[in-house]
Amino acid sequence: MLIEARFADITTLDVDAIVNAANEALIGGGGVDGAIHKAAGEADLVAACAALGGCQPGEAKATPGFALPARFIIHTVGPVWRGGGLGEVEVLSSCYRRCLEVADELGARSVAFPSVATGAYGFPADLAARTAVAALRATKSEVRLVMLVDTYRKTLRRYETALQS
Repeated sequence: MLIEARFADITTLDVDAIVNAANEALIGGGGVDGAIHKAAGEADLVAACAALGGCQPGEAKATPGFALPARFIIHTVGPVWRGGGLGEVEVLSSCYRRCLEVADELGARSVAFPSVATGAYGFPADLAARTAVAALRATKSEVRLVMLVDTYRKTLRRYETALQS
């Protein structure tokens, strides 16, 4: 699997699946989650997410991509950072692993990830980048291309550093 960092708006990428850094209710929120809901078509995505019955931290569930170039949206819920002593790294690792597993179930071969849990959930960005890369490298998958995507250059540098280690 090729893993690369890319400066891009995740909602514009022509990949098989994009990952949504979602909340447990899958109701749409701010940041990447809000942008994905808006770009996909709010009404369609809200209805599809409601049918999923929510999502627990560390898990992943899929919906169609609707109006997005991506065929699928894989929704995952990252951990809220509480200092690192409550299994936050393990939960974040599970997010990336489960997204690849869901991608395999969907037959997706290209997947774009945002920086999961680093916004409102407060996960330290450097640790999140290292955790993402380690989890992706450790997961066996049929996915051929993983893009770690952001529109913030500092985040991309974190991914690049993690990819070089």
